[in-house]
Amino acid sequence: MLILITVVLLNVWAIPAEEIFSPSINIFEELGKITTMEKKMKSMEDEMERLKTENKEQAKELKILHETTNDTKIKMDELMKQNQAPKVAFSVSLLTSFGPKSVGPFHNGLHTLIYKYVFLNIGNAYDPNTGIFTAPVRGAYAFRVFSKAFGNPERAVTAGLFKNDQHIISTHGHQSGGFISSSNGVSLLLGEGDKVKVNLYPGQWIFDNGEHHHSTFSGHLLFPM
Repeated sequence: MLILITVVLLNVWAIPAEEIFSPSINIFEELGKITTMEKKMKSMEDEMERLKTENKEQAKELKILHETTNDTKIKMDELMKQNQAPKVAFSVSLLTSFGPKSVGPFHNGLHTLIYKYVFLNIGNAYDPNTGIFTAPVRGAYAFRVFSKAFGNPERAVTAGLFKNDQHIISTHGHQSGGFISSSNGVSLLLGEGDKVKVNLYPGQWIFDNGEHHHSTFSGHLLFPM
């Protein structure tokens, strides 16, 4: 600005005397223009800083939005997998006919109980012709066994849950008279094709009624793995 003023002053001295009192250059006007330009530049710099700050904030918001979108996508994928997982559940009892009846005793080893009355068999993993449940997928399964029998001094109600011929749990009750009941349950990790069944032990018996369904076998898939 000092150089500009100097130049302007030199120009003034170069102007003929008759034009001194009406110069073509207005120093104060020029200085005003320079001041206005400086203010505009300062305003532009402030605006650029504001835009930089806004861009940083927008970048943060975009990052948060991107992370939220990824989390939502992961949850949606998990829900889709759950919806695509097979639905497996069954619940059965021993007898289909009305009236009380005891099954057993058998004396030639373990006897697989065939629960013939089907309340529910979603996925058709339980076979009512063999009494065997076959896991359609690898996963965690829950099973429940209820057993009832007449009391008898010579025999009890002892039925065991087996996984691939391996004993897991048993229901057992023994008394000399009246009715006796026993129940048990377990959750198991099964591989695809693993088989689960209920075996009656030698010399024991179990009771059911086709109307009231006292002795039952149930299971369902908790979640695939």
